Amino acid sequence: MPKRYVEIMDTTLRDGEQTSGVSFSASEKLTIAQLLLQEVKVDRLEIASARVSEGEFQAVKKITDWAQTTGFLEKIEVLTFVDGEASVNWMLKAGARVMNLLTKGSLNHLTYQLKKTPRQHFEDIARVIALASSHGISTNVYLEDWSNGMRNSPGYVFECLDFLSTQPIRRVLLPDTLGVLTPAESYAFVKAIVDRYPDQHFDFHAHNDYDLSIANVLEAVRAGAHGLHLTVNGMGERAGNAPLASTIAVLNDFVPDVETSVVEQSLYSVSKIVETFSGIRIPANKPIVGENVFTQTAGIHADGDKKNNLYCSHLMPERFGRQRLYALGKTSGKANIENNLRELGITLSDDDLKKVTQRIIELGDRKEVVTPEDLPYIISDVLDSNTIEEKVLILNYVLTHANNLKPSATLQLKIGDAVFEENAQGDGQYDAFMNALKKIYAKQQISLPMLTDYAVRIPPGGRTDALCETIITWNIQGKEVKTRGLDSDQAVSAIKATQKMLNLLNQTPEPTSKPWPEKPELV
Repeated sequence: MPKRYVEIMDTTLRDGEQTSGVSFSASEKLTIAQLLLQEVKVDRLEIASARVSEGEFQAVKKITDWAQTTGFLEKIEVLTFVDGEASVNWMLKAGARVMNLLTKGSLNHLTYQLKKTPRQHFEDIARVIALASSHGISTNVYLEDWSNGMRNSPGYVFECLDFLSTQPIRRVLLPDTLGVLTPAESYAFVKAIVDRYPDQHFDFHAHNDYDLSIANVLEAVRAGAHGLHLTVNGMGERAGNAPLASTIAVLNDFVPDVETSVVEQSLYSVSKIVETFSGIRIPANKPIVGENVFTQTAGIHADGDKKNNLYCSHLMPERFGRQRLYALGKTSGKANIENNLRELGITLSDDDLKKVTQRIIELGDRKEVVTPEDLPYIISDVLDSNTIEEKVLILNYVLTHANNLKPSATLQLKIGDAVFEENAQGDGQYDAFMNALKKIYAKQQISLPMLTDYAVRIPPGGRTDALCETIITWNIQGKEVKTRGLDSDQAVSAIKATQKMLNLLNQTPEPTSKPWPEKPELV
């Protein structure tokens, strides 16, 4: 049995731009329009409202000029008004050829906003449609507040639809303007209309005020709706519109007798572009396009994925141009870490894997965010630490830095069973720490080795809370020795590297061959 085709009209550039604080430039609108038509392959685009501003006019002109040369002009739509010749003239100047005429879909709106009778309103509509048609502009008709109209004045809605069935229009657009419908109502209202007017094309336009937009869309399609209005990332006024990515996933997975033209693999890329242009950040847990939705956090889930994909559904990330990730943190198990190591091409022994797992759990307990890019640094630090027997412990320290005052450090150090405490100033926090350490060792008549290199690394694309690896090269009795420290704080990672150096020294009263210089070399 052939599948029923459902048109997808994207209204990100019109209704989506009504998101508070969002205003796309003309160039941004053109870029989004090109992506949606050429890559995502939606059927139609609603790109603006007529007569809003000069900037809106220029944006529409830019898009229609491009659409004219690429054969997409009939897919470009503009919201217009029952305002005599004004909207039609605006459309002609802008080069647009399809208008979505906003009319009243509830008796309440008609009576209290327009203060007209149904007959007067219908006559006004007919004149605008005729004028548009005479200029080669085709018309779709919005029934504003249609959902409340069906609830409270269905007689008027059907009277309006009877009138529209006599007009030369392409489609009737049924908006849940205030996002008030339940799924049961969406089905019942759309079904009643589709059954009564079998030759007319009806689009359903959902808003998300009760977080029911996807459920309502699903029921509208089940009832026979021929088209849907969606926005990238669910952008729109108040709580937004039905989101494009989620709707397409739901239709593809749960409505087997329906098909659309949308390319799933392009949904994530257009989502990120719109996020960048709009400045409206996508929630990490937003279905399909959120950063976390294909990330397994619990170790048991990662283990299950290894054992016949026990925690996978049809909602596979590859469908949307994404990949499954395994988060690293306090709930990580060996399976999570093994999956990340496999991506990096690293194999560890069971013993070392346990040690790395424990370190990641410790970092997670401190609420550190651990990324796959951090893993090589963690491995290096853990395996390096395993080779050093800790006889010297830095028990406590306080580092201070104030404007126009020299940094200072107070240090408490344990050597064997003895505990020492000193404070000192320096050119930086680590310099002050080393000066305090130098005082402690001077009292033991031990010279510290010379620092010959100091390097700091963070993972590529590291954030401000990224793990920081400090690698310090020391000259210990004529040999170069490197020690590493790992922490999200640079000064702390340097101190950890220094503690490793202290444990490499022979704890004897004889001085090393090289004294500690007056000021360590810092980078």
